[in-house]
Amino acid sequence: MKIKVINKSKHELPEYKTAFSAGMDLRANLDASVVLKPFERKIIPTGLYMEIPPGYEGQIRPRSGLALKHGIGCPNSPGTIDADYRGELGVILVNLSTEEFTINDGERIAQLVIAKHETIVWEEVDELSETVRGEGGYGSSGIK
Repeated sequence: MKIKVINKSKHELPEYKTAFSAGMDLRANLDASVVLKPFERKIIPTGLYMEIPPGYEGQIRPRSGLALKHGIGCPNSPGTIDADYRGELGVILVNLSTEEFTINDGERIAQLVIAKHETIVWEEVDELSETVRGEGGYGSSGIK
């Protein structure tokens, strides 16, 4: 799949690091470092603009290393980039630790996954088919 991209950042385009990677690392595109205080959220610019084909979305996900080592995540994960969005790709980061965290220019801050999705048409009905589970909700399938 080819995706049109404008790169206004100071960095190379995101790339897959291994043959079977699902996501590509996004880098911060900053003029100055950004400090995230404990429990603070900020949008971090990437300098990337893209044209995602209809029927697909971009998903922004946290990097597991930042989450484990520093408590840095994406509060709306996965964040969605719709096919008709043409603005700069920004990544919402949150610091879930008790320590300040500094984000530097070029730092890998999140992952981008391109995923296919369906567009639905609602069909209003009076009843749904029955299943073994039925209306069993959270925790209804048991512990084991």
